[in-house]
Amino acid sequence: MQTHKSISDGYALLLKNAPFLFKFKPSNTFVSTKTNVKFGQMIHAHLIRTTQTDSNLIQNNTLVNLYAKCGRISLARRLFDEMSERNVVSWSTLMAGYFHKGLSSEVLSLFVSMNNGFSPRPNEYIFATVISSCANLQAFEVGIQCHAYVLKSGLVFYSYVMNALIYMYSRCSDVEGALRVFKTMPRVDSFSCNSLIYGLIEHKYFNEALEVLNKMGNESVAWDHVTYTTILGLCACMKDLNLGLQVHGQILRKYVEFNVYVGSAIIDMYGKCGRIVSARNVFDRLVGPNVVSWTAIMSAYSQNGGFEEALKLFVEMELDGVRANEFTYAVMLNSCAGLSALRYGDLLNAHIEKMGFKAHLIVGNALINLYSKSGSVDDAGRIFEGMLYRDVVSWNSMIAGYAHHGFDSEALEVFRHMLIVGEVPNYVTFVGVLSACGHLGLVSDGFYYLNNLMKDIGITPGVEHYTCIVGLLGRAGLLDEAEKFMRCTPVDWDVVAWRTLLSACHVHQNFGLGKRIAEIILQLDPVDVGTYILLSNMYAKAKRWDGVVKIRKLMRGRDIKKEPGVSWIQVKGDTHVFVSEDRKHPDSRRIYEKLTELLTKIKLVGYVPDFATVLHDVDDEQKEEYLRYHSEKLAIAFGLISMPPGAPIHIIKNLRMCEDCHMAAKLISNVTNRKIVIRDANRFHCFESGFCSCGDYW
Repeated sequence: MQTHKSISDGYALLLKNAPFLFKFKPSNTFVSTKTNVKFGQMIHAHLIRTTQTDSNLIQNNTLVNLYAKCGRISLARRLFDEMSERNVVSWSTLMAGYFHKGLSSEVLSLFVSMNNGFSPRPNEYIFATVISSCANLQAFEVGIQCHAYVLKSGLVFYSYVMNALIYMYSRCSDVEGALRVFKTMPRVDSFSCNSLIYGLIEHKYFNEALEVLNKMGNESVAWDHVTYTTILGLCACMKDLNLGLQVHGQILRKYVEFNVYVGSAIIDMYGKCGRIVSARNVFDRLVGPNVVSWTAIMSAYSQNGGFEEALKLFVEMELDGVRANEFTYAVMLNSCAGLSALRYGDLLNAHIEKMGFKAHLIVGNALINLYSKSGSVDDAGRIFEGMLYRDVVSWNSMIAGYAHHGFDSEALEVFRHMLIVGEVPNYVTFVGVLSACGHLGLVSDGFYYLNNLMKDIGITPGVEHYTCIVGLLGRAGLLDEAEKFMRCTPVDWDVVAWRTLLSACHVHQNFGLGKRIAEIILQLDPVDVGTYILLSNMYAKAKRWDGVVKIRKLMRGRDIKKEPGVSWIQVKGDTHVFVSEDRKHPDSRRIYEKLTELLTKIKLVGYVPDFATVLHDVDDEQKEEYLRYHSEKLAIAFGLISMPPGAPIHIIKNLRMCEDCHMAAKLISNVTNRKIVIRDANRFHCFESGFCSCGDYW
């Protein structure tokens, strides 16, 4: 005859295995889990009727385990609370259930309750769960206290406790703490290495991540799928194609299962290393690509300028029945930003709102980027104000967006608000801030931010910040001071920095200094076409036609050709492209009629063609003819005849906007009462009521 204990043990064994009894049932996970719970509840009900369940600790612990593993954490907690007796397994089981359900805050709450009562002392399993929960919540102080406890108790020598500590320190940005724990491990395993490498990558400690990788090799630690994806992520961040090729080769040699996650990591690596063809070949080999894979290949195209291809892949993905996630939408929005495709971005924004992804931080940041780069900085501001959560990327995007459009006071106001709410600025933040100071001519403020605030925060200025200072001095007309600053500051100045000073010389018509700066630039980059054009413009403004001829001869001798000016505008989803004196457009007759009408109107309010921008020594009548049909003027005329009354006109130009077109656009915005936004190679120009946001300096 069976004893009561043997029957109870039998039920406990059944309950323990209940979550797995139906794992081969050909049904979806939800039905399988539901069936397991039902079976467990049947046993639970039978125990209540036939045995004294409350007095059997093993059975109760097993029931808690059953409900927790089947996702019924509320039932597990109810049973736990009703238990008259609990041991360390009871607490550990419920905490593990909360942790795997993603409820890390409940784990910590339960841990506090355990320590406040007359409960058993926590064991190594509990501490591994609690420390991992601290990592998820970035509860650093609690994590440090747990570390102190396990050190005193000796529990720290368990590998899974050490792994949890490495994970916690990595997630809480204490990379040195993670390395200290790692170095005390008697033997490392793949989990600890993966956790540490991931944390190091996240905080840009790439060389340290390579050291851990070498340690794995020295101690013959086997790589798993997580290791491969993590190391490929390191290759992507470092843009180390050689290491990436070695890892890819090892995957092929060792016949590692080529699942979608490993495949997606390879695609991401090739994309960030500029090998888009290799990325596409890997993607085409994947069987049943999921949303991660699709997003990886779209991102690869987008990062390498293939914005249209990324958008096409998005359509293919939807036709394939794969639903986009927040990361996919962020890539799509950034692709629209790259094309300044405002209309497509608006449609995507509406779709995102419908699908419920708009609250995601990465999507909000991408929307700010889209509208900022498409000339709708007001919409970017509305997105920013409506965000529930912001990170440093959000603030930086808004500051840069305002500064790039010439709304520099607004940019500095956002920066001040950023400091008030306690968000710590980073390297990128100060590029936008110093740029805004430059546009406003705030010389003393700019130097304060560079020499004082950045130092206090611990940010070492780079060439981008110093270039902003050059622009700041140049805009203020302090050209000699700008040159002295460049010659006295120990920075590896690039072409962009010197060209910033050359542009200031062009605006302030300092021909002598401009010529010296141009010579420096052409020594650094003999084929920099922008420098030849600026220098030629300066000669033309000074009516030094011999200099213009000399520059053109020099360009021909070096086979340097000026890129033709092109402007394009989107109307009703179609992109219309114009070049100077373009008569190929189907509506060219109406466009030219409208442009003639506009030029007549603006002459009545003071427009005088700027002949200095014509680089030919011809008579004034011929010069005016050259100026009349520049590509941006044609695009403006087409926008006015094609778009609804009052609608803003958005145009993109591939080159720097000339002074004549700039003046014409200001006056056209006034006589037509229309907002005209032109994005040229330098910045955005927002024309309204006869004024431009750039303040006539670009």
